[in-house]
Amino acid sequence: MIRKLMATTLMMSCLFANAQTFQGSQKQISQILANIQSFSKHVMASDYDAIADAYTDDAKIFPNNREIIQGSDQIRDYWVLPEGVSTAYHKITPLEIKIKGKEAYDYGLYEGTTRRKDGSEVSWKGKYVIIWKRVAGDWKMYLDIWNRIAD
Repeated sequence: MIRKLMATTLMMSCLFANAQTFQGSQKQISQILANIQSFSKHVMASDYDAIADAYTDDAKIFPNNREIIQGSDQIRDYWVLPEGVSTAYHKITPLEIKIKGKEAYDYGLYEGTTRRKDGSEVSWKGKYVIIWKRVAGDWKMYLDIWNRIAD
């Protein structure tokens, strides 16, 4: 009996720990989720123009230990990796998305793997917050902040 109770408690804890809360129309939530997946694909493909296009023209990003970076050109330049370096894996997992009119926010976790010039790989993970704006019928990132979580 105690084992069953402990197993049930553990299972429920895991479910609540990974619960996602999405508020807004299903169509718009689906569009934001698709844009999140596309962003990861663009990062792994080193498609820097598509990465920059995922942001609004007046976007700002807040990378760890850096000044605020703003504008499409500067944001694109930030994402460009050195020659021979690539992102082998990139995944964003939103925990909450809330749409409020023509703006939305989401927060969650990210993870990935960078492949270095010498072929070695380093994995990383962290947490993020994104403020989205609806621009010409599409959701684009306006503010993007992330912080690494130490292993």
